[in-house]
Amino acid sequence: MEILLIRHGQSQADLEDRHEGRADFPLTALGERQARAAADWIKENYPPDLILTSTLQRARKTAEIIGEAVRASVQLEPTLMEWNNGLLAGLLRSEAALRFPLPEGGRKPHDTFAETESLIEFRARAEVFWSRFRHEYVEPQRHARIALVSHGGMINMLFHCYLSLPVIGDVVFSTADTGIHLWTMTPQRRRIVFVNRLEHLHHL
Repeated sequence: MEILLIRHGQSQADLEDRHEGRADFPLTALGERQARAAADWIKENYPPDLILTSTLQRARKTAEIIGEAVRASVQLEPTLMEWNNGLLAGLLRSEAALRFPLPEGGRKPHDTFAETESLIEFRARAEVFWSRFRHEYVEPQRHARIALVSHGGMINMLFHCYLSLPVIGDVVFSTADTGIHLWTMTPQRRRIVFVNRLEHLHHL
């Protein structure tokens, strides 16, 4: 089975330099063009049978654009939402730095500073999704290819789940706007085919 992981396009928060997370900003005009370019590339190369998406509108709209292009069903999956950044959500980064300066030594894995989801809780949520996904979609082999449309932080967490990496570590998997990753899974092997493909954006 093949699994596409796709990040949403540019959002309004990106332009305004705001903490996004659970703040539900829409795609910008450029973000929609990015999503349409990604949809065309995916349709030509790796069209999915099914799309699961975060319920936040920047991801949902990206998924809908892709779903329309490839004629695949889009299902909302709240567990794929971005890190819950609590009181930081929607704040300008400059404002957040003044109101909620990081604790001395930085954020710890157990921290819920500023009413946020801790790193451990975030990883646990990703593990819950991954376990459900494997048992409901991968092992029954109902689909040849599924796309997951989500956010940079959650995609990073899913990579850690897929590779069985520890909660605490220095490995980070970055994803640009509408970056595309491809995994393949069999009962015997998990493969990463490519990461953060962006050639669909070259003409924008």
